[in-house]
Amino acid sequence: MKYYLIAGERSGDLHAGNYIKALKEEDKEAQVRAWGGEYVEEAGADLVVHYNEIAVMGFLEVLKQFSKIKKYLKLCEEDIVHYHPDVVVLVDFGGFNLRIAKFCKKNNIKVFYYISPKVWAWNQSRALKLKRYVDRMFCILPFEKTFFKKYDWEVDYVGNPVMDAVKAHVVDEAFKQKWGIQEDSTIIALLPGSRRQELNNMLPVMRQVVKQFPDFLFVVAAIRNFEAAIYSEISSEPNVVLVHEDTYNLLANSTSAIVTSGTATLETALWNVPQVVPYKSSPVTMFIAKLLVKLKYISLVNLIVDKEVVKEFIQENMTVENISAELMAITKGKKRDKILRDYKELFSILGEENVSEKMAKLTVQYMKMGR
Repeated sequence: MKYYLIAGERSGDLHAGNYIKALKEEDKEAQVRAWGGEYVEEAGADLVVHYNEIAVMGFLEVLKQFSKIKKYLKLCEEDIVHYHPDVVVLVDFGGFNLRIAKFCKKNNIKVFYYISPKVWAWNQSRALKLKRYVDRMFCILPFEKTFFKKYDWEVDYVGNPVMDAVKAHVVDEAFKQKWGIQEDSTIIALLPGSRRQELNNMLPVMRQVVKQFPDFLFVVAAIRNFEAAIYSEISSEPNVVLVHEDTYNLLANSTSAIVTSGTATLETALWNVPQVVPYKSSPVTMFIAKLLVKLKYISLVNLIVDKEVVKEFIQENMTVENISAELMAITKGKKRDKILRDYKELFSILGEENVSEKMAKLTVQYMKMGR
């Protein structure tokens, strides 16, 4: 069968890559065309557009880039029609993919959605649009199945693919040597994000935090697709090292972490690394978010456990003083021990493993049923 995948950001690319590998095992004749990044390409998909071209977040930021996004939407629609897939599999990336789902529905193209958009966070009526446009929904957060039941929609909970990605990773024992890190260093991981606006917001603050802890080694999870200059100021600090595309090995060697909100918070937790979660966006975006978003927390760790496991510092609370104090508290002592205990509760809630394989089996099974 012919599959068309759309992953619009780094985490979606990772999970889509693992899914494609499993899909090719389940369907030996699978042909895959995709929007994504290195992971989908390495998995054997024909890459159409790299996610760096379309990864934009925030209400104001999307408005500024609207003409560019509109151009890529048109390109995507034309490419789908030309490729004529048996099914389009959308991976997260709600704003863009929901429009593609609507287009596919109009053109009688089957649509599966892997990793539901966070419609439970804001504008919950979008769940009705998803139900209208999507043939099969595959969720990765336990509470999403219950949420969609309110809309009389039976969806599949397949487990969280981050668990599979972490479990499958083989730690590089030569990590420190590879990156020129002394064996006795106390490593603090810095995960500033994978989007340009995140880096612009987070790196200056992280640099100031670094200066408060000259005895710690701060290691930045950097991304090669960005120009070196974006990391130049923080990398100029004497106790900072950059590592590129090596986040899991970094986390496996870290004592604690400062993590921009997103999938990375869950990945950090699954590596048993205590963390502090700062986040900042444009004032306009945050003003709109406060009006629309109905959530107690922003980090996946806290959302899944439904309590404050890790400390979040948002907008004006994202200060050097707040982050530094919390970092010290979680690097040793009772606060650190409590976070590690709460992580065990998180693991228990997530439960499922072999998510990519389960997702691939269900994809092929539902496609055969549809035929």
